[in-house]
Amino acid sequence: MTAAGRPARDGWNIGAVLERLRPEFPDVTISKIRFLEAEGLVTPQRTPSGYRRFTEDDIARLRFVLAAQRDHYLPLRVIKDQLDQADRGGAPPLAAVARQLSAVPTEVSDTLDVDEAPALRLTRAEVAAKATVEIELLDELEQYGLLAADDGGFYDGDAVRVARLAADLAEYGIEPRHLRAFRAAADRELGLVEQVVAPLYRQRDPSARERADAVTRELGTLAVGLHSLLVQAGLRRMISR
Repeated sequence: MTAAGRPARDGWNIGAVLERLRPEFPDVTISKIRFLEAEGLVTPQRTPSGYRRFTEDDIARLRFVLAAQRDHYLPLRVIKDQLDQADRGGAPPLAAVARQLSAVPTEVSDTLDVDEAPALRLTRAEVAAKATVEIELLDELEQYGLLAADDGGFYDGDAVRVARLAADLAEYGIEPRHLRAFRAAADRELGLVEQVVAPLYRQRDPSARERADAVTRELGTLAVGLHSLLVQAGLRRMISR
């Protein structure tokens, strides 16, 4: 990259790509970009000296992958299929696909952004106000393990969703004490994921953390998808009786 911020004639180096992506994806790292390359989602050219050189198309692919993961929790396999279809001309251009994705609401989206929600620091009163519920409901949810404040006594944005959903379920007579089964099921699923990724987190390779984070997200997406599918299939059987 030149001093004026222009790419070198043979493309952008990985550091310059990182600078371009970070305003939109603050958590992206060089290790993450290398991981996506290793998974075949982007294939930058190499100079005779072995340095990576990214084209504008490569950067567009990275932006598409990162947005699909962040905003839609899509598994890498699904993202790669989308990219492969675009490469074969069997799908709209990458930019058009990205626009379509951004217009599709995710199953987990609500009034809060899925990435923004966990980063919030809310008091009990703020959670109750945002979820439009009574403080007493939060007390019950904490009693049965569905909500928990951090060490500073604050809650993240997910607490708002939990409280709102619990309030909606209460309208049908399903009270917080009945929701312990949901907590137990989630804990069992998390335990299974942890068994798989724990060895990855113990590795000393600097890139292992990126790999472990990516595998965790991938397994989480698959677990949530399977859970939803099983519940939906059960509901269909119940309705068809």
